[in-house]
Amino acid sequence: MSKFTSESLRSVVLVGHGAAGKTTLAEALLHATGAIAAKGSIERGSTVCDSDPQEKEAGHSLSSAVFSIRHEGITIHAVDTPGYPDFAGQAIAALAAADTALVVINAQAGIELTAERMMRLAGERGLCRMIVVNKIDADNLDLPGLVAEIRERFGSQCLVLDLPAHGAADVVEVLEHDAGDADFASVAAAHRALIDQIVEEDEDLLARYLDEGSDPSTNDLHAPFEKALRAGHLIPILFTSAKTGAGIPQLLHVLATLAPNPAEGNPPPFYRGEPGAASSAFAAQPDPDLHVLAHVFKVVVDPYLGKIGVFRVHQGTVRKDMQLFVGDGKRPFKVAHLYRLQGKDTVEVDALLPGEIGAVAKVEEIEFDCVLHDTHDEDHIHLVPLEFPRPMAGLAVETKKKGDEQRLFDILAKLAMEDPTFVIERHPSSNETVIRGLGDMHLKAKLARMLSQYKLEVDTKPPRIPYRETITAPAEAMYRHKKQSGGAGQFGEVHLRIEPRARGEGFEFVDAVKGGVIPGVFMPAVEKGVRQALAGGVVAGYEVQDLRVTVYDGKTHPVDGKEVAFTIAGRKALIEAIRNARPIVLEPIVGIEIVAPENAIGDLAGDLSGRRGHVTGTDGRGHGFAAISGEVPLAELDDYQSRLKSLTGGQGSYTIDFARYAAVPPNVQQQLASRFQLRDEEE
Repeated sequence: MSKFTSESLRSVVLVGHGAAGKTTLAEALLHATGAIAAKGSIERGSTVCDSDPQEKEAGHSLSSAVFSIRHEGITIHAVDTPGYPDFAGQAIAALAAADTALVVINAQAGIELTAERMMRLAGERGLCRMIVVNKIDADNLDLPGLVAEIRERFGSQCLVLDLPAHGAADVVEVLEHDAGDADFASVAAAHRALIDQIVEEDEDLLARYLDEGSDPSTNDLHAPFEKALRAGHLIPILFTSAKTGAGIPQLLHVLATLAPNPAEGNPPPFYRGEPGAASSAFAAQPDPDLHVLAHVFKVVVDPYLGKIGVFRVHQGTVRKDMQLFVGDGKRPFKVAHLYRLQGKDTVEVDALLPGEIGAVAKVEEIEFDCVLHDTHDEDHIHLVPLEFPRPMAGLAVETKKKGDEQRLFDILAKLAMEDPTFVIERHPSSNETVIRGLGDMHLKAKLARMLSQYKLEVDTKPPRIPYRETITAPAEAMYRHKKQSGGAGQFGEVHLRIEPRARGEGFEFVDAVKGGVIPGVFMPAVEKGVRQALAGGVVAGYEVQDLRVTVYDGKTHPVDGKEVAFTIAGRKALIEAIRNARPIVLEPIVGIEIVAPENAIGDLAGDLSGRRGHVTGTDGRGHGFAAISGEVPLAELDDYQSRLKSLTGGQGSYTIDFARYAAVPPNVQQQLASRFQLRDEEE
């Protein structure tokens, strides 16, 4: 049995932009608490959290890593996450494992893209948030300006909890101290602002504070401090140098004494029901004696341990040798081995309490985002899913060696299990296997892993753009399939009408046949034919979406009526109807955000316009940088990385996210349609 209690547990996630120093901060925390004898370094590839050979070569995190430390009698479970936008899936997924998000900001670079995104997502998820300004030992910093920028960007509820002192060699804590030396600002003023903010959460405490005029005790402030964190009314700002150790003891003290335990944080958003159907909220309780509820936020396919499910326990106690169910699976699995994680190392344990993070291995049924439980009463309990960016960057891949195709699919499936923002598409019409991720770095990392871990070489090329087709008017059509070639024949006749649906509403099939003119046994065959026509496209060979197909009449034959006949009739009738329904081709439009030097923003805006895009806004980012946001067709971004490098002298970066589908210009549709006709003729 674990020697800890849930009250003595904390769970935090380190998030922020790449190069903010999250992994180095993790090393400093590990070293300060005696978990490691000496701090590792990213340059030497010796850190606890960046243990993968690819991460060591890249010099930054590619996936999340779990570690734990103990300080002041408190056990802190922490997740270090990647910071570059291409690997955002791992960072976002880790939010489900923590009660507190430590948003790490690089004191040199200021507020960058990932820090801003994770502040928003953590707030939406109900996590308590703290901002850690790291690298305060760097030269030529404007820390007062950065604090002002933080408050302007994230709100006046962002208040300093400590201040750098003695030339950033140390920090002074301001909650328990109302005087002291600081490199900027006034300790007394910071102390007063913090107390004023906290006491507002408790009416009785506020009244006593105003009447007596003296500061409440630390014990009196604990409950309203937690309340302010939960409500987002207080976002503490702390200062550290992971390199020199400045601020590390103070950060550890804050995590041990002020960060919420599992019972104090906002409850995780569980619900009972099925995704997309009626559901009701379910309140998980961090009680070790109740039924088990644990959520899998990370899956790793290890060449030696097999599939590893990394989970956060929310309710009950997970014990070695107990039986657990995965989601609504009917067969349980036995917890043969139960682990805590320390980077790549596993430590076998007997039990895990609510608030702890652990792992099980060699359980094939485990999937990302599944819920583990110990009774069928919890079969239909889920955690509200996190919102991930849609992977839009793509590469078509094919094996260098013939006969490796099945290996390719198996390996890609394993990679997709681990990453909610990595998807595989198979396009029969073009015979392409396409991998999609969040950017060039993301896809290159997957290809490198395929080569290094699985020894599979592939060729790549730009994929076909995922255009779609739809209709803009209603239409009707019928088709009679009749075949007689000696012996039994084939006969099926289908009458159908189609009508457009709103963008994004998808496909709907309606059986409106009366009187049995098409026997019910043949309707699945009609729908199969309809879906074949939708998948193959009509105008340019792309999937047709957002329409309703209503089959309302038809004929059969008592002897020659066959499933194959109705499949063919359904397909041909729909193709004819679509041709009469003013079909159009749709293209994916992506939202794009570019961060670049301010002097390049005009050129970037002009370049976007030349790519059929438009600018929706600009935003200063400080330190001579600005962000420009807009929308642009995905088809226009094939060479954008090299173009951006040219326009910004290599100092620009960008992220894209799916926005919507929109009609292509008539000349583009004509080009796409002509290529499809040529391909049809060749076939």
